[in-house]
Amino acid sequence: MFPDLTRDDVFRIETRRLWLRWPQARDAAAIVRLAGERDVAEMTARIPHPIEPLGTDTFVIEARRANAEGSSLTMALALRSAPAALIGIVSIHPDPDASGPHLGYWLGVPHWGAGLMSEAAGTLVDAYFAYGGGAELTSAAITANGASRRVLEKCGFVRQGSALRAFHARGGEREVDLFRLTRAEWSAARNDG
Repeated sequence: MFPDLTRDDVFRIETRRLWLRWPQARDAAAIVRLAGERDVAEMTARIPHPIEPLGTDTFVIEARRANAEGSSLTMALALRSAPAALIGIVSIHPDPDASGPHLGYWLGVPHWGAGLMSEAAGTLVDAYFAYGGGAELTSAAITANGASRRVLEKCGFVRQGSALRAFHARGGEREVDLFRLTRAEWSAARNDG
């Protein structure tokens, strides 16, 4: 899915305010602290609450393996002023329940409301279509999570409807809004902007 360019852990993307870099072992404590907050974990399908530190180590190892194989791209978010300090995660990974790869993300509560996730997600979407050669991306947001829906809309995703989806870490199903962005829609938005 991703080219050789992204398959080395020196791969970085720099935005106006952020660094997107491969997750590292030293990020595990920040993941436990930030992703483990109930307000963050409850909005995700896969992050348990409370979060297990050993599970976080496994997440970092698996993310790095998938990045190296090119089957996914998981990037740690850090402020440019503190590039070693993880504040969130953004990723594109295969989704067996959807027609295309899936964009997923979370951001630590202290960084909410500043537009950082829209900046990070938009940058990874651009990298996917510019370098990955894919035809479309999918994503989903819990229906009650207006902030996540706004991130997707800012990135050009179009709502496709609602559905119940399994949220394994929540022990059941949740209603989500389903989103999709095609290469043609992404390209048209870039040419209009």
